[in-house]
Amino acid sequence: MSGMRGTTIVAVSRGGRVAMAGDGQVTMGSTILKQTARKIRRLHEDRVLAGFAGATADAITLFEKFEGKLKEFHGNLRRAAVELAKEWRTDRVLRRLDAVMVVTDGRDLMLLSGSGDVVEPDDGAIGVGSGGPFALAAARAMLRHTELPAIDIAREALRIASGICVYTNDYMTAEEVEAP
Repeated sequence: MSGMRGTTIVAVSRGGRVAMAGDGQVTMGSTILKQTARKIRRLHEDRVLAGFAGATADAITLFEKFEGKLKEFHGNLRRAAVELAKEWRTDRVLRRLDAVMVVTDGRDLMLLSGSGDVVEPDDGAIGVGSGGPFALAAARAMLRHTELPAIDIAREALRIASGICVYTNDYMTAEEVEAP
C-alpha cells in the first residue's frame, strides 16, 4: 500500500465471539496526520464488523460496496465477501483501490483483498496493515497460552503492536460480535 500508512487491524475469534481492534494512526510518509481515526465499522444492522487497512477514501468506498453486497445477499457474509472480492478484482476502477478488509459476523472471519482473496484464518486470528504482523503474532500467542476473551486479546495484541511499529499507535477502537 502506498501513500498513507499507519493502519493496524487485528481480529480474534474465541468462544463464539469475534473481536476486532484497530489503531487510530494515519500517516503520510514520516508525518502523523491523525491519531484518532476510526477504522472499524458496524454494518448490516450492527451484526457485521468490517475493518480496513489502506487508503482511507478507498476503504470508505469498500465499506459502502460491502454494505450493498450484504443487503443484496440478505446478510450472508460469505456470499457477500466472495461477490465483493470478485467485483473488486475485475472492475476497472475498484481494482485500483489500495486497501484490504477484515470482515466478520461473529461466526465467519475473513480477509478480503483486491486480488480476489477471501481468506479464512486457520487459527482464528487475522492481522493486517503496518503493524498487522506484530498484532497477529501477539494474538496467536495469547490464543494458545491464555484463556482471555477475544476482546481482551485483540486489545492487548494491538497494544503490543503499537510498542513495536512506528505506524501504529495505542489509541484504539475495539468492537465485538457474537455468532448468530
